[in-house]
Amino acid sequence: MRLSSDPAARRRLGLLAGAAALALAAGIAVGGDEQGSTPGRERPAQGAGALRAAVDRLSLRQQVGQLTISSFPGGRPPAYVRRRLRAGETAGVILFGFNAGAPEQWQRLTRALQRNARNGALVMADQEGGDVRTVGWAGPVNGQPLQGTPAQVRDSARAAALQLRAAGVNVNLAPVADTPGAVMQTRAFAGAVAASTKAAIAGMWSARLAATAKHFPGLGRADANTDDAMATSSPELGPFRAAIGADVPLVMLSHALYPGLDADRIASQSPRIATELLRDELGYEGVAITDSLEAQAVLDRSGVADAAERSVRAGADLILMTGSASWNEVFPRLLERARTSPKFRERVRRSAARVLALKRRLGLALP
Repeated sequence: MRLSSDPAARRRLGLLAGAAALALAAGIAVGGDEQGSTPGRERPAQGAGALRAAVDRLSLRQQVGQLTISSFPGGRPPAYVRRRLRAGETAGVILFGFNAGAPEQWQRLTRALQRNARNGALVMADQEGGDVRTVGWAGPVNGQPLQGTPAQVRDSARAAALQLRAAGVNVNLAPVADTPGAVMQTRAFAGAVAASTKAAIAGMWSARLAATAKHFPGLGRADANTDDAMATSSPELGPFRAAIGADVPLVMLSHALYPGLDADRIASQSPRIATELLRDELGYEGVAITDSLEAQAVLDRSGVADAAERSVRAGADLILMTGSASWNEVFPRLLERARTSPKFRERVRRSAARVLALKRRLGLALP
C-alpha cells in the first residue's frame, strides 16, 4: 500500500472520503533491546487467559471494531472517528501526510487520538523510506534499495522508529519484504532481502515500534501494482519466513492473484493463503492485516463490504481502510455476519484477541 500521487488513485480515495503521548522520545527508550529482543513479549501462559477474558468482556460491536482501521481527512480527528475510538468500535487509524506536517502537529493529533481511545489506539503510518514516508521529517531518508547492509538497515530502522514514536505512531506499515522486481524495484531491498527484512523488524522493535512485513506472499514478480490494477504474481516466501522467525508483529496480505496457490481468490481473500499457508504452514501467530481495501485490485472484484467479509473469512485480522467512508459499509456488514453466524462470530473473536495481544505488546490500554 502507498498513497499514490496518481490522479486516479487520489480520485478513488476522494470518492471514498465522505496516547496520551506514548510516543514521546523520552518515554520510549527501551533499555536492554540492543541485542534484538522483543519488547512487551509475554510468556504464553502468562497472557493467553487474560486476553481471552479481555475479548469476552467486549460487546460484539467492540469485537468487530477491533478488526477495523479507520482513516480521515484533515488535521483533527472528526467527530465520527472520536466516537468510534471512545466506543472501541475501531482498533485505530492510519494517518497520511495530509493529516499532519510538523512534529508538533503530529504530536497534537496523535495525543487527541489516544485521548479519545483512552490510550488504546493503533496509530499507523507508511514509512518505508525514501519517497514512501508518511512522516516527512522522519527517516529512513533512503528508500529500501539504498539502505545498505542488514546492520545498516537495523540502525536506520531504529533511528526512524524513535522519530515515529516521538510523533505518536506505534505501527509502521513496513518493511517491504518482497524481492525486487518490476513493480517493487524502487521499494524492495536490493540484496539480502531476508536478512534485511529481519534487521528492519529488529531495529523497529528495539524502539517499541511494530513492524509490518508486506506484501504476503510476495509481490516481487507481480505484473502490476495492486493499488492501480489487477495483478498476478508467484510466491517468494524466504523473506516472510525470516520475518516470522523475527517475531514480526504484523504481516500484510497482498491483493494480487497467485494462480499456483489459489486460481480464483486474491491473497487477502484466500483461505489457502491467509490461513493454510501463513498460519498452518509457516506458523505465524501475529496479526494479519490487509493491504488497503480501496486498492483497484479489490474494487475491480467487489465493493468494500464484500471484500472485507471475504478477507475476515479467509483469515485476516485487521481490515485496512484508507477511504474515510468505507467503515460505514464495512462495520455494519461484519457486525451483521457476526450476529447471524456463530462460525463468523468465532472468527471475529479470534482476530480481536490477536489485535488485543498486539496492543498489549505495545503497552496500549485494552478497550
